[in-house]
Amino acid sequence: MTLSTFTLQPIGFVRTPFSETSQISKGIGAKHTREGTLEILPELEEGLFDIEGFSHLFVIWVFDRSDDYELISRPPTDNRPHGVFATRSPRRPNPIALTVVRLLARDGNRLTVRGVDMLDGTPILDIKPYLSSVPADELERGWIAEVESRSGGGEDRQWSDRG
Repeated sequence: MTLSTFTLQPIGFVRTPFSETSQISKGIGAKHTREGTLEILPELEEGLFDIEGFSHLFVIWVFDRSDDYELISRPPTDNRPHGVFATRSPRRPNPIALTVVRLLARDGNRLTVRGVDMLDGTPILDIKPYLSSVPADELERGWIAEVESRSGGGEDRQWSDRG
């Protein structure tokens, strides 16, 4: 198997109230209720046609301020180590992230959303409608469920790539 590289170009940028990662909630019980704007490049605005019919969106974005990775990490939710692919750490071999946001409004190439957990100016790689066919009773939360049970958590959470 040969590895190849490829280049991705941002389709836009996120406008949020966060200038530092310390301002973004992390860990068990983190709630992401802040509003922000997804500013799509004007030449790609046509790609937003019919997006208003969806309540939630997947936003695929880049941890553009992460410059290294660790294959084993200690998330803020647990004192035990876990493989990076079993966490939502920003320190990844490919610094990409995924967040689900609620679509509140569209104004041309600007989408107002709730649930941002990105730093202001973060590049957006793609947006897709949130669709899930997995019933809630079939979802398994791995080591996170164990941490929630130890900490008395377990109620509905809104998870992010920063948590």
